[in-house]
Amino acid sequence: MGAVLGSGGFRAQELSPKSSLCYLGMGCSVEGLLIQAVLRQLPPLPLKTRGWAFPDPGSAALMLEGGFHLLIAYRPPDPLLLLGGGALAGEPLTPLQRFLQARVRGRLLRIEQLALDRVIVLAFEGERGFLETPPLRLVAELTGRHANLLVLNAEDRILILDREVPQARNRFRQLLPGLPYQPPPPYRKLDPREVGLEDLGTLLGKPLAEAAQAHLDGLGKTLTLELARRAQLPPEHIVQEEDLPSLLLALRDLVRNPGNPAELRRRWQAGELQRRREARRRELEQQLRVVEARRGEALKAQERLEEARSLREEAELLLAYAHQIPRASFVELIGFDGLPRRISLDPARSVPEQAEALFARAKRLEASALRAQAQLQELEAQAQALRGQIEALEQASWAELDEPPRPSKAPKIPGLQFRSPGGHAIWVGRNARENDQLTRMARSDDLWFHVQGLPGSHVILRREGRNPDLPDLLHAARLAAYYSQARGERNVPVDYALKKNLRHPHKAAPGEVFYTAAKTLFVDALPPEEV
Repeated sequence: MGAVLGSGGFRAQELSPKSSLCYLGMGCSVEGLLIQAVLRQLPPLPLKTRGWAFPDPGSAALMLEGGFHLLIAYRPPDPLLLLGGGALAGEPLTPLQRFLQARVRGRLLRIEQLALDRVIVLAFEGERGFLETPPLRLVAELTGRHANLLVLNAEDRILILDREVPQARNRFRQLLPGLPYQPPPPYRKLDPREVGLEDLGTLLGKPLAEAAQAHLDGLGKTLTLELARRAQLPPEHIVQEEDLPSLLLALRDLVRNPGNPAELRRRWQAGELQRRREARRRELEQQLRVVEARRGEALKAQERLEEARSLREEAELLLAYAHQIPRASFVELIGFDGLPRRISLDPARSVPEQAEALFARAKRLEASALRAQAQLQELEAQAQALRGQIEALEQASWAELDEPPRPSKAPKIPGLQFRSPGGHAIWVGRNARENDQLTRMARSDDLWFHVQGLPGSHVILRREGRNPDLPDLLHAARLAAYYSQARGERNVPVDYALKKNLRHPHKAAPGEVFYTAAKTLFVDALPPEEV
């Protein structure tokens, strides 16, 4: 059990690890005064750190001496800063989290908040020893939909960050690895910790909540509404001269204690619970659309049984009158029901060949209808179950919404699997069928390798969101050379191209492709253990 320390004198409350994680997701953007109040709860600095924990891909918890943790939820749109008691768990899930665990270490020397903005900077001492780590700074920009987490070196250059911001997205400042860090643009607002009665004159003649958020630093939507409540004024109230004394008292009280944790928690949790319900609803409705589409296709397949019967009858008529039918584009025959029947023909093919083609087509339609009949009952049950889940969402609890989705069965990868020096997966087909399957399973940005001008395996180097280095490319090229008719030769040319530049010709045999925009590597066709 962990004690959660809230902002500005929040009473410690016992939370289970599960409810503590729910608290991280509560949907209210953190505000400057709340950040300041959380930082006031920290023990005196510097503090020894005990490593990191990562409850999810968008949050990082710094373990501190004395049994505390400072948790930063840094993903948009609802970041959060939380000082808690007890330990959290979780292995790193992203490159940034792996960097924090390995490199952002040593004593926490200081934490600075930029004015009352939603930006904090944590300075780490680094560590000396066998694996030395230099002093680094961690910047948490808890700015709503622009939230981010960045690591800076001693020269304030960005080493790694959660979300890159190129110039195309923000022409005022870029956030990219290697660039100097630029904080958010400065602004001019009143510091609520220092304002006097005369300073509040800027609010006169304006709606209270709107004016307070525009002119008072550290107050967002939630705290401006709380300010109005404490001043006993409606949020839309037009501020008058006589309102200023009560507003000043309410503001000073808000600075000392930004809010009641239980009340804020209920408010945040209600909003987040509704958001989770809506997200689950969209997920279930998408699944229902897929099931309904599959059910519609199955019904259409069943309806084509009549077409299959008609095709069989045409085939039988052609065979029955084969000796009388000339080569033409169509023929009119008397059907088995005594009625005339017009049948399209291909003059380039014999009548028995055309009858055989009709029988084959009818057989495919019948097999499809039988499969559809077997699937219909299951699809109808799935659709009914999904509709029930959608109807039950309004009463769904945190526990039900927190249940992890059932893992889908990953498709079995045919052929051989290897790993490149840089950790990329490599697939190697062993025959034409596997070559065709692997090429179809590859993503558009994966790399395809094949020995130049000789039969051989299709080799796929998975990009997996990372650019492979030259050793990775050479490894895949050697495998393509070895699993080909060039095995054992030296200086073998191997072409490689992006999978999106491959094309499977119409009616071509499995594994046959055309490719463009290829490059060539020259490698020795060595066996895998020597690669």
